Amino acid sequence: MERTRAAGGVRVPAFRMTRALALSACTLALACLWFGFGLVHETPTSLGWFAVLISVPVAAVVSWRASAGGRTYWRYASVGIILIGLGAISNGWDYFSGAQHGQHISGLTAAVYVLGLVAFVAGLLRIPGARRSGIEWARFGLDIATVIVTVLTFTWHFAYRRWESWLGGTIADSFSVFIVLVAGFICVFAFVKVAFTGTGPIDRRALHLLALTGAVGAGGGSLAPLLADKPYLNTAHILLPATSLCLSLAADRQIRASHLGRPLPRPAMKRLSLMPYAAVLATAVLLLTSAVAHTPDLLAVAIGSVTVTLLVATRQLVALRDNARLLEDLDARQRELAYQAGHDGLTGLANRTVLAREITEALADDPSDVSVALIDLDDFKAINDDLGHAVGDALLVAVAETITAQLPPGSLVARQGGDEYALLLRGDAARTLAAITSQLRLSVHAGGHELVVESSIGLAPARDGDTADELLRRADVAMYEAKGKGKGRQVTYAAEMDQRTAEQSRLAADLRVALDADQLTLLYQPIVHMPGGELYGVEALIRWNHPARGPIGPDVFIPAAERTGLIVPLGAWILEEACRQAMAWRTSLGDAAPRTVTVNVSARQLREAGFASDVAAVLQRTGLPPSTLTIEVTETAVFDGGSALAEVRAISALGVKIALDDFGTGHSSLGLLRTCPADVLKVDKSFVDDVTSGGQQAVVVAALIGICEGMGLRAVAEGVETAEQAAELQRLGYRYAQGFHYGHPMPASAVATYRPAPAGNRIAA
Repeated sequence: MERTRAAGGVRVPAFRMTRALALSACTLALACLWFGFGLVHETPTSLGWFAVLISVPVAAVVSWRASAGGRTYWRYASVGIILIGLGAISNGWDYFSGAQHGQHISGLTAAVYVLGLVAFVAGLLRIPGARRSGIEWARFGLDIATVIVTVLTFTWHFAYRRWESWLGGTIADSFSVFIVLVAGFICVFAFVKVAFTGTGPIDRRALHLLALTGAVGAGGGSLAPLLADKPYLNTAHILLPATSLCLSLAADRQIRASHLGRPLPRPAMKRLSLMPYAAVLATAVLLLTSAVAHTPDLLAVAIGSVTVTLLVATRQLVALRDNARLLEDLDARQRELAYQAGHDGLTGLANRTVLAREITEALADDPSDVSVALIDLDDFKAINDDLGHAVGDALLVAVAETITAQLPPGSLVARQGGDEYALLLRGDAARTLAAITSQLRLSVHAGGHELVVESSIGLAPARDGDTADELLRRADVAMYEAKGKGKGRQVTYAAEMDQRTAEQSRLAADLRVALDADQLTLLYQPIVHMPGGELYGVEALIRWNHPARGPIGPDVFIPAAERTGLIVPLGAWILEEACRQAMAWRTSLGDAAPRTVTVNVSARQLREAGFASDVAAVLQRTGLPPSTLTIEVTETAVFDGGSALAEVRAISALGVKIALDDFGTGHSSLGLLRTCPADVLKVDKSFVDDVTSGGQQAVVVAALIGICEGMGLRAVAEGVETAEQAAELQRLGYRYAQGFHYGHPMPASAVATYRPAPAGNRIAA
């Protein structure tokens, strides 16, 4: 009965393979014992040929078994070892019939041996190889040349004195020499395959054993001249059992790897690094021993040793040149990364971090000479909407160049994000800003359009004791004051402008009351599955009906909540109410309930320590399964990592889904998709708006669905307002959408009766 061993749920035929290897190993051991005895005393030859007849069939059977699963090389190996076995039978017949003596072989025997070696080479050629650079090939070529020269040097030294007596000048004897050379070629070829084979059907350790098989074959064959004075011995007596065992081990390794489903490791070039130095050491030792013994082949050994040394030195020069190039590339890459970390990717301007550092240094030098200004482009959104984002981006770059050209020495301009620029100004700030606005009004060339740019500017002169953050805050207050007065205004900060902050505080106080007085409600906008528009989930949206001022939009009170910190309790209320309602739907609607409810979470909430624990507590109180809840965050909230990203990861660990909102409008770093445990990517409306017109926006939308599919994310297109947009999105591969085309935000009670849009407004499947 065949024994088996379980490994990872797979039954591995371990016992049968072990028995075959044991038989092959015992045969080799007996052959070695007999051969060793024959070196001392003349012995009968029959036992040696008998060992060949046992070991070769075992190797052929094991190799054939390894070919299962499309690994055709092993079939070539099986055929090759059978042919070599037939060559050994012919060799034995030559000896017993008296046709040949000693190590000499007939032409037929030599031909069969050559056919076996050709089969091995043909199989090796079918093993797929990996691509390498030119320098890698050059370095490896030098390694191979080093191996060849070293082997030839040692072969010459140990066998050259007996070659003449061994060779009789016949064609068959020439074949014998040819066989040794081909065996050496197979050894080197196997060595190449071990180093350069990529992921493929052949296990890497099996390739190492194949290289050993070639080495044994080449090494054993080259020792044949040493037995010229012992005609009753033949290197085939131990050479074939040894190569058969190595081949059996290689094939058995392949069988085990296939059954266990192990991944095939990638090649590692560094494993060859010690080989050339070992060759130098070996040939140097051989040269010293030859010099001490004054052997006749001293010159040949010296030539070989010098050649190996030159090859290794050349290889080292190639490696050093490659390393120098890599260091140069690394240094250039580090400089590039350092530049990118401090500069805006679109305009090349400094970012806020660099600006704050420069302001701090300027304040330490002479505060009286320092001013900070913020420039916000008026109606930039209209340019984006009317002319497209490509023109908008071109305008941002052109404005950056215009501002930079007007700056006096010691000044700096940075892009704050969007269409906002921050300036560190030295000297007469008013004059500099006047020159900038004058140039912008002359017209700016952007994307084939001549545009007149108006801007709202806030200026904050420095005072003793100011910090960079305080100057930027005051410039921001002045800029919003300028925007409130109309387009194209410049305002210098004054203390009374802080009343605006007071207004924000009053609004926040009313919002605090609203939380307690039940003035806040949640509406739910459908997230649908295309093409039919069936309800998949909903997004919770906050609304405020002020008792005196009437409805106040989220765009008004959310910024106030953010500035005052009220966003934390407000966000907690939204989360609790949305989870409670989602659980109510599950109870009343069953399978018809929304599969997910999405809740927006601000960056300020994520910076609160323990926010993930608060989410877990809400889920426990409401009984809502974590997989039903989706937490939606913006790119900018988690782009810089830190505590916000840690909280997002902790939330994801609860089983809650994570959605990245407005993707593509912030930093848009694809690296964020690797660091942030996102499940859903929401494509911003600004891209969806122009998806039907082609151009760059459509390219971005198409690229994002490809990224989502490749990374296993669910893509949701936001702001879908027309059937044409929906049709194009579906064609690009989108299956989830949200927007007025499918439904406006609705009360919780309306979700139960939600139905897809009329068939005439939908797109066909």
